Amino acid sequence: MKPIPLPLSGSCRCGRVEVRLTKPPLATSACHCRGCQKMSSSAYSLTAIMPADGFAVTKGDPVIGGLHGPDVHHYFCGHCMTWMFTKPEGMDWFVNVRPTLFDDTSWFRPFMETYTSAKLPFAETGAVESFETFPEMDRYQGLVKAYAEWAS
Repeated sequence: MKPIPLPLSGSCRCGRVEVRLTKPPLATSACHCRGCQKMSSSAYSLTAIMPADGFAVTKGDPVIGGLHGPDVHHYFCGHCMTWMFTKPEGMDWFVNVRPTLFDDTSWFRPFMETYTSAKLPFAETGAVESFETFPEMDRYQGLVKAYAEWAS
């Protein structure tokens, strides 16, 4: 796997909102749930699970879109409507960032895939770990450790 060229900069499609990463991800993932399929207009969404203190919006003001519920906040560019990142409520220590926003995407590969129970028959990700839904919370520490070993 190619090392992550930090810091990493990126933007929405129109360039009005820019983001920057200064730390490597805790893990990477592809999600096959129906919500991600609909929001990405694709077979799955891609995610870099980032420590919150290694992620910043450096230009523009993203808006909440997608699911407007109390549990998850999906952030978009208010102009081009690119889905940029997601913040689960009460889990302020990480941000799920769409890795395709970055100028350099050559480092990205999904380590795990979630919601394979909704996976479209043709959709393949090459992920190392697969889960029918989301992994149980007590599995994440081990997954983060396994990702760090795999990514190095």
